[in-house]
Amino acid sequence: MHGTAVSATEAGNSQDSGRRIYVDALQCSNWDRALLEQWQAGGLGCVHVTTSIWDGARETLRTIARWKRRFRDDSDIIAQARTVDDIHTIAASGRTAVILGFQNTSPFEDDLGMVEIFHDLGVRVAQLTYNIANYVGSSCYEPVDGGLTRFGKNVIREMNRIGMIVDLSHTGPITSMQAITASERPVMASHANAAAVWRHPRNLSDELLRALADRGGIIGCAPYPHLTGGDEVTGRQWAEGVAHCVEVMGIDHVAIGTDSSHHFSDDDLRFIREGYWTHEPNFGAGSPDKPGWLPWPAFFRTPADFANFDTVLSEVGFDDAERAKIMGGNLMRFYGEGFNPQLP
Repeated sequence: MHGTAVSATEAGNSQDSGRRIYVDALQCSNWDRALLEQWQAGGLGCVHVTTSIWDGARETLRTIARWKRRFRDDSDIIAQARTVDDIHTIAASGRTAVILGFQNTSPFEDDLGMVEIFHDLGVRVAQLTYNIANYVGSSCYEPVDGGLTRFGKNVIREMNRIGMIVDLSHTGPITSMQAITASERPVMASHANAAAVWRHPRNLSDELLRALADRGGIIGCAPYPHLTGGDEVTGRQWAEGVAHCVEVMGIDHVAIGTDSSHHFSDDDLRFIREGYWTHEPNFGAGSPDKPGWLPWPAFFRTPADFANFDTVLSEVGFDDAERAKIMGGNLMRFYGEGFNPQLP
């Protein structure tokens, strides 16, 4: 287990039995069979996948329909998970459990009823904003963070009720703090890092990290190169960033969310960054001097390298039990709490 990939069967056994479930809090790729097989090679028992970034309800439904087809076509290696019990069962069978989620609340449009509709289809995580302000609140790139809207408070209340997790990744700091306070249930930042270690609009201040942990929330630390100062970041440097989050938040509130992004064309990248909202070039997490995809760091080129996190975390002093929590145990506990509905 020390830097060596394990099978999804091994990774899928219960934490309580002394064996690990590796969980990635977010990936966003142009999916095909080869990428799904990388999950198997990396020992991933569960992955939260992005099914919408900019799209409204209709286009998002098409994307979910494609995932439903994929669950049929690739049923030997993946299956949809709606509960933590599903994750245990799927991973124990040697497959990877897939959680459907959004990187925007755009699929809800301005209709609160859409939250429950998408939950019925299996969506279990929704990020409040992507890279611009929306009906819910402000993104981390807005020059003025207007905070959580009245509709945003209603969306969070409805997500709490039905068992859909609130994700603060890409969300502005004021909107995020207000969302943490407004939510009756713990929230997450599925793919981010500590701004005190790597200054970037998408990374979270220590104040936000503490607030997140104080309410039972969790962060998925990301090796995404734009959030770690570039592709030359070493595994040890990334693990030191994780250690900072643990120091601020506590060991029970830190996980891994790689933001792994593969098989996208240049046109795909432009859409991811510019969506429908601008005719001007926008660089998203990048910059004019680094406009394209940066290479992934040497310790994590693809999801097949996920087990390498175990090695780099051990290099900065995390013991077996602590690494088991970061590699998946914390997310399993968090999902178990967050997916449970509070109906009616």
